[in-house]
Amino acid sequence: MISFMDFNLYNEIKTGRGNSGLLSIDFINHKFDKQGDVTSLFIKRDILTLHEAISFVWKLPYGRNSQRDQYSLVLTENRGTCSTKHALLAALCLEQKIPITLMCGIYEMNEENTKGVGGVLDSHHLSYIPEAHCYLYYEGERIDITTFNDNPLNFPYIIKKEISLQPDEIGEKKLAFHQAYVKEWQSSMTSLFSFEQLWNIREQCIKALSQ
Repeated sequence: MISFMDFNLYNEIKTGRGNSGLLSIDFINHKFDKQGDVTSLFIKRDILTLHEAISFVWKLPYGRNSQRDQYSLVLTENRGTCSTKHALLAALCLEQKIPITLMCGIYEMNEENTKGVGGVLDSHHLSYIPEAHCYLYYEGERIDITTFNDNPLNFPYIIKKEISLQPDEIGEKKLAFHQAYVKEWQSSMTSLFSFEQLWNIREQCIKALSQ
């Protein structure tokens, strides 16, 4: 995997995507000029710019943290999920007064857009299952550092519904949003699956991603 902003991504940020001119160099090269608890965690690791912070977090392996709502564990456990990684960066941006928003969206998770879940879905005769995914949002652009591609600006999902979150809301609020959507989906589909069964299948999919 190439590092953040090496090659394609650097060029897109430098020139702007299409006619939008998003993600300017000044933005991504922002050097930390304010103090805060999250900022201090990065500075201790000699990470001094947003570019360096994004690159560092992106390269960490995917994996659930011991407490799913404690995003600072990404830096102590050296792993993270879409929730904890993006919440950590969103918290950093809040401290640095950078206008980035943490988002949570629902997409139809399948083997094509999420490699590794196909076996689980096939075993239950499902073509997809709704999944909640966290990412960052900046001036009309979705940024995802946990997808399995070489460019966080190539957002791979078709979002069905989304909400904004504060970094400390990746626990209960995200879970409630996700489960409410799955319950609505379950009630509208012709299926023998209960909500509990569907949620268990979803958990099997997430476990498959960590293997």
